[in-house]
Amino acid sequence: MQTTVLYIGADVAKAELVISVAGQRPCIIANTATGITRWLKTVSEHALIAMESTGNYHALLAQLAYLHGLTVYILNARDVFYYARALGSRAKTDNIDAEVIVRYLQEHQSSLQAWQPLTPEQQQLRQLLSRRAQVITHQSALRQAFTDVDLSGVDTQALQHGFDVVLASMDQQIQHLIANDPQLEQGYQRLRSVSGIGQQTAALLTELLNRIPFANADALVAYSGLDPRPNDSGTKRGRRRISKRGPALLRRQLYLAAMSACRSAACKPLYEAYRARGLAGTESIVILARKLLRIAYAVWKSGQAFDPSKLSPKTA
Repeated sequence: MQTTVLYIGADVAKAELVISVAGQRPCIIANTATGITRWLKTVSEHALIAMESTGNYHALLAQLAYLHGLTVYILNARDVFYYARALGSRAKTDNIDAEVIVRYLQEHQSSLQAWQPLTPEQQQLRQLLSRRAQVITHQSALRQAFTDVDLSGVDTQALQHGFDVVLASMDQQIQHLIANDPQLEQGYQRLRSVSGIGQQTAALLTELLNRIPFANADALVAYSGLDPRPNDSGTKRGRRRISKRGPALLRRQLYLAAMSACRSAACKPLYEAYRARGLAGTESIVILARKLLRIAYAVWKSGQAFDPSKLSPKTA
């Protein structure tokens, strides 16, 4: 006897959750451990539940639903937004959003990847890398604020030194977490062998590749948002732009890595070949960043260090 799959969508907010079960009217529960646990007792195991990624507000629901036996999907909020727009909805409420998530899950479940909880070490490493990026952003903003301003008598150097101390401490903790896991440490060192990939980029890729089992390099490139997005119609060939679908931090680090790599002995001929084709400097850097990401995936999966002899521009 074939069992009916139960599809559930949750619109997440800080204080409450709007739960929509396919074929039923939405209900509202508190976004607390007590409220979620009480509701989960009414849900059969092996149901499917989807929710948008909303900072940390969805984390409790995802964790408790997973422990209850449900298959959990964390959706890209932008994907759901454009999906709702395509449906032609004339209004936007929490109830409607929850129902849209259910419908999205029903139609796209076969192409979605189920969510898996992170280990405490993975969670700590991911949070450190994310918070480090935020510290860098604020440090840069303050440095810009002090530019071309007469601040005689104001010790701005002490503030910048404080940032440097915090960043050094975070870097030390990141390296400690990676070094404590032999598999992560080996993968990290192999990534460091790739031209242009330094300490921060290698740490970011180590956390990502250890957390998500990408099927191939194309999947990794698509996740990063560095994949080119065609804009063609009939005989018209529109301008290509990258999709920017993935984490902005990952794209930024890879762009910086490519800027460094284009000056290295291994990657400079490749960069110059891109420029010789008539590509602009930024375009060439983006293509090189995408190339470095594919190399990083190959290095991680193969267990072998980067071989510069295999990186050469194709000749006509």
